[in-house]
Amino acid sequence: MRHTAGVVVCLIAAILPTGCHSPSTPRQSGLNVTVEGGGRFPSELAGTWKADRDGWEMVIEPDGRLSSVVISLGRVRIQPGKSETLATHGGGEGFFESGTWTVHYNPQTNDLTVKIVMRHVRIGMAEAVLEGTGTDVFTGPISAADGIWQAQWTNFGRYLLSMPDGSVSELATDETYGETNALTFVRIAQP
Repeated sequence: MRHTAGVVVCLIAAILPTGCHSPSTPRQSGLNVTVEGGGRFPSELAGTWKADRDGWEMVIEPDGRLSSVVISLGRVRIQPGKSETLATHGGGEGFFESGTWTVHYNPQTNDLTVKIVMRHVRIGMAEAVLEGTGTDVFTGPISAADGIWQAQWTNFGRYLLSMPDGSVSELATDETYGETNALTFVRIAQP
């Protein structure tokens, strides 16, 4: 009986982290890639995908890994699993620490979902400081033939804006629903 219980516990521990879908590529620090049904990520989706607004840009490798993402906040290029101090698009400087990113592809519907987690962001803006965390989720149908990804972008952010006079304002989205906008990504380069 003890042996059976031990086997069950080991199986649960092995299955729970991946759910019903196994990762299609070896894990990279700070990044998970999953294809429903356990298949391989379609290499024809690889390339640099740029959004029609808000500065987003993603570099998708042939195996589905994200090698970098330009995030809307600060318009800086971030890599998964990294912490960096970078110059922002607006001329300031910021600290960016990425959390675990996820790429999920459904071959039956051609839906691509990308989740970008920023564990810690701190940006100096003039004399103010913006600091907090954010999660951005992009999901929608993607077409390699057309080079178009129609994504719904949902942002879950929780930031504090500290002003020079000592006042602090909370800038946060709804914890359950976030803030959603439609974005169209166009592939601007292939590997």
